[in-house]
Amino acid sequence: MSASARRGAAIVEPLSVFALIMMYIWDLRYSHHSVWIGILALVVLSHWSRRERARSLGFRADGLIECWREFAPMLAFFTLLMMGTGILLQTTRPIRFHQALLAWLAYIPWGVFQQYMLNGYFLNRFSAVLSRRAAPIAAAGLFAGAHVPNWFLMLVTLIAGYACARVYNRYQNLWFLGAAHGTVGFLLFLVIPDSVTHHLTVGPGWFLH
Repeated sequence: MSASARRGAAIVEPLSVFALIMMYIWDLRYSHHSVWIGILALVVLSHWSRRERARSLGFRADGLIECWREFAPMLAFFTLLMMGTGILLQTTRPIRFHQALLAWLAYIPWGVFQQYMLNGYFLNRFSAVLSRRAAPIAAAGLFAGAHVPNWFLMLVTLIAGYACARVYNRYQNLWFLGAAHGTVGFLLFLVIPDSVTHHLTVGPGWFLH
């Protein structure tokens, strides 16, 4: 098999997984909810066939402290900015402190999973066949595409997805990226009104909000 043929075959895998994810978002989750287990099993099988382990994917402590030192001030500034904007414009969601805390804590595991799919799977697959500059763009593009037709989330995930891919290439730590993802996602839910975010829904559910 020629180099170009191998490269094409390597790209087919992540694109096929993305197609399955889109099918699930738009149809299968309503008719065959448990199909997500099969999709995830295919991704895990892909890791197993390449002998990729959790640590090599980014589930490790290495780089965690460095990430917090470099990016925690930026995350703190964003948090204060969002909270201040919500208070100033009176758009903050009317929920109690303990409810907000539980919602934030619940969002972090989901953020870790999304960062794992974005970076641990898609970015790593694209990095094997694309340049170091093109791979983050491709991964962020698919990440944004998964949020169709929510234009607000598509814009946020395209920009933030690219930034996260760059951070992952440097530190390869999914724990920090997941925590940051969960924090930003929670702040968007807390401060930005549903008239803009459509309750952070994607797929057919977007049309109901």
